[in-house]
Amino acid sequence: MAKIHKQIISLLETSEKPLSLVDIAENLEKPEKSVFKALRKLFSDSKIKCDAKTRQYYLVKEQS
Repeated sequence: MAKIHKQIISLLETSEKPLSLVDIAENLEKPEKSVFKALRKLFSDSKIKCDAKTRQYYLVKEQS
């Protein structure tokens, strides 16, 4: 997993609410385009989900 993927997961773990692409990019001080590519990868790997209406990203809850 790339460094940016780990940073996004860590940020979403510590956030009290889902975050938008802009929120994530600003928090990580990374370009939105780079963050979007990383979010797309995490989404396709089922690590995160996105609310279609609000476009807010959040972690997938682990199944036990």
